[in-house]
Amino acid sequence: MRHEPTNAERVLWQHLRHLTVAGSHFRRQATIGPYYADFACHTARLVIELDGGQHNEAGDAKRTADLESRGYRVLRFWNNDVLGNVEGVMETIAAAVRDAGPPPPTPPRHASHGGRGEEGAPSCSPPHASEASGGEGSGVGGNSA
Repeated sequence: MRHEPTNAERVLWQHLRHLTVAGSHFRRQATIGPYYADFACHTARLVIELDGGQHNEAGDAKRTADLESRGYRVLRFWNNDVLGNVEGVMETIAAAVRDAGPPPPTPPRHASHGGRGEEGAPSCSPPHASEASGGEGSGVGGNSA
């Protein structure tokens, strides 16, 4: 994690902060697993990475694979693309946010974890006393008159 952003990061951040597509909200230097993404929109599961002079293709491929395994889509741009064509970069990012659609719904919590569970789910309560003894007319423990 760097303390001072590059010129390209500074320019892109000024544009990303004002992006209002599908309720997007980008974060700078977002932590995802062991990585700091240059920019990330968690609701759209989108990571933006800027590549400059220290470009490392093998390291980038490993990082991208890990981020994708966590459910993120990764877009990479060269610094000179951001500095020379920020509008085109922003159009690409906006299209990716729109394509992401809404985040998946959160599954209901199971009753054992503080939720209400699913309707119609089997109860975990012990059987009723008449069921446990076989009930009336079952021939178990009853009168055989």
